[in-house]
Amino acid sequence: MAKKKLTEKDILAWDGPEEDYMNPAHLLFFKQKLLELQDDIINKASGTADYLQEQETTPDPADRATLEEEYSLELRTRDRERKLLNKVQASLRQIDEGTYGYCQDTGEPIGLKRLLIRPTATLSIEAQERREQMKKQFAG
Repeated sequence: MAKKKLTEKDILAWDGPEEDYMNPAHLLFFKQKLLELQDDIINKASGTADYLQEQETTPDPADRATLEEEYSLELRTRDRERKLLNKVQASLRQIDEGTYGYCQDTGEPIGLKRLLIRPTATLSIEAQERREQMKKQFAG
């Protein structure tokens, strides 16, 4: 009998043994979530490119300034999404390599709930907090 596909509710409710963490069902769930996120980012980028190509120049300086501000905002948003796309693709590679869901600093499980909120997370909450503390110490 085929196993049913996990839902977010299943992920939130999971309380299995640590050795069952990132089992094939978990990996499949997160792979699907990451693929959906990747498709969404790519579709938005295509829509932006089409939108920017369709815009006509206007002789009115105020209208032109407004359009340029809209373009700038749109391009900054796309740049953030491009960076997110790189993280999504790195996470998909981690799934294929068998390292997804484990902290890059400590090797400990990141945690299903954290990955549900941020599927591209590469650090446990503790490791992330340590990095942020180090940044504060050296930045200030």
